[in-house]
Amino acid sequence: MRRLIRAAVILVVALGGRTLAEPAKEGVEADASTRQVAITSSFTGTEILVFGAVQNSVQPSPEAGTYDVIVVVEGMPAPVVVRKKSRVGGLWINTRSMRFASVPSYYAIASTRAVDEIADKAVLDAHAIGFHHVRMVPAAHSRTEATDPDELKSFKEALIRLKENERVYIKSDFGVSFIGRSLFRATIALPPNVPVGPLTAHVYLFKKGQMLGEYDSRVMLQREGVERYIHETAMSRPFLYGLVTVLLAAGSGLAAAFAFRKPA
Repeated sequence: MRRLIRAAVILVVALGGRTLAEPAKEGVEADASTRQVAITSSFTGTEILVFGAVQNSVQPSPEAGTYDVIVVVEGMPAPVVVRKKSRVGGLWINTRSMRFASVPSYYAIASTRAVDEIADKAVLDAHAIGFHHVRMVPAAHSRTEATDPDELKSFKEALIRLKENERVYIKSDFGVSFIGRSLFRATIALPPNVPVGPLTAHVYLFKKGQMLGEYDSRVMLQREGVERYIHETAMSRPFLYGLVTVLLAAGSGLAAAFAFRKPA
């Protein structure tokens, strides 16, 4: 009996104080196919590829569905005003409004399935995952008559609809696909009217509703060529920009009048 106890003690010491081997921790690593997108006068939209791998994956096959992956690409937050029209005296006029202090200027989400099936509402709210979980806080000095939760929800839903119509809020419930036991990929569309500025790609890994890890990467959208020069001039020298614009408009008008003048 003493020999068995002594052998067990020696085995524990040899394993560094562990009697059983601990399973390797699962995690995620990801990146985007490009770190910079040039916005020129001929820009008609593009796509970026977000790809990654599950560390220490225990998934037997790509179709097993052991893991869920959510990819969120969002732009810089900006203030937004939402106005509500009502019929007054036979005319449709703005009767109510709400100003949100900061709302993502661009928001695209792709996932292995519907996000509400992947995790609980509390987790989605904590990480602002999904259209209905994006942080939209009314500004402190917002002029609005909407004070109850139902009105606030109505304004948020209206804002989401407007962003979807502008194609700057994009959702793809099955946009993430596994191409191996651990490798996955997702294609995110950037429309022609995507706001210029940095984009942040968030990748979240879930297993049975529990978040196992997340990874962030940055993609920069910046103006190039003539558009960049015009934008910088308008921002740094507004008087000169305005003067040149007026002169060009006047010159175009005179040229058109001369070219299409009627004979005497």
